[in-house]
Amino acid sequence: MAENMGALTETVYYILLSLFHPMHGYGIMQNVKALSRGRVSMGAGTLYGAISTLVEKGWITPCENAGDDRKKEYIITDTGKAMVMSELERLEELIENGRLMTGGASQ
Repeated sequence: MAENMGALTETVYYILLSLFHPMHGYGIMQNVKALSRGRVSMGAGTLYGAISTLVEKGWITPCENAGDDRKKEYIITDTGKAMVMSELERLEELIENGRLMTGGASQ
């Protein structure tokens, strides 16, 4: 299913990685920045646009919170996990082929 979906954007990839544990928007922004060592930084508009799209695709879902709607948390779905795994395979292939063609080490 995930094989023919194309490459994920770096931002989407990091959002999905962040949501292997329930997290609210601000936490996602901070986690993406930390995971990328400060290279990927997104504003609230970008994040919430991406969240909306990912919810529509069924890759993430809002958590059932008992309380504060201002801090809605999200979690990755099984479909989202499949997308991450597909992306990991794609990236590993890119690295393997790059090393093969440039004479670099395979591991």
